Amino acid sequence: MAGYNKYDLRLESLVIEGVTLWDADVAELSVEEKKVIAAEIHAHPELASKISYERSHTGFARVITVTVDDIARLYDHNIAAE
Repeated sequence: MAGYNKYDLRLESLVIEGVTLWDADVAELSVEEKKVIAAEIHAHPELASKISYERSHTGFARVITVTVDDIARLYDHNIAAE
């Protein structure tokens, strides 16, 4: 199974855990901001620019490194949804 470093709808059905990492440009966000952003990016993983899947015994862990561009895409997505 190649392609663990991009969004994959098929693998999404096997995700059992979400892991959030923070790019250096957004590392200074508050804990509360990070909590909200992490929940949103894992709710919409197709918007993440740095995503990978790590195999485990029972499925996959989705690992997203949040970037400034991801936050902008989340903002645009939430505005469009209103």
